[in-house]
Amino acid sequence: MTKRILVAVDGSTEATEALQFAASEWPDADLTALHVINPADSATGAEGGFPGAADQWYESAKQRGERILNEAVGAVERDVETRLEVGRPTTTILAVAGGEKPVGEGNDPGEPFDHVVLASQGRTGLSRVLLGSVAEAVVRRAEVPVTVVR
Repeated sequence: MTKRILVAVDGSTEATEALQFAASEWPDADLTALHVINPADSATGAEGGFPGAADQWYESAKQRGERILNEAVGAVERDVETRLEVGRPTTTILAVAGGEKPVGEGNDPGEPFDHVVLASQGRTGLSRVLLGSVAEAVVRRAEVPVTVVR
């Protein structure tokens, strides 16, 4: 029986549909919506273009991530926890799913999830046409069942 489900959301309609699918498919499970802020998306680069650029980029990305989570959770008529993390999407999803990434400021590992749900984007590359690069990598490397919603 699936008890804890991690649903990756990225602001796309497909990701919101994946959260809705998880909520209807597993009505008794605890759902957590995860949004990953990817530092590679920073237009300023690691050094930043001017003093404070990295801080401004992070605050903007954090606000966008919170908005994405709120919109996704608002589309589901039940309680859903939210989680905002920084890192490479695939690595971060897998770490959170496995309970390897601590929750909040503490050093204690998080509790592992029983299942991962994510949307397929199908953006680039021949092998990624059906799944999407993040979905494909999570499916290949996850140690728990993964459902890809298309």
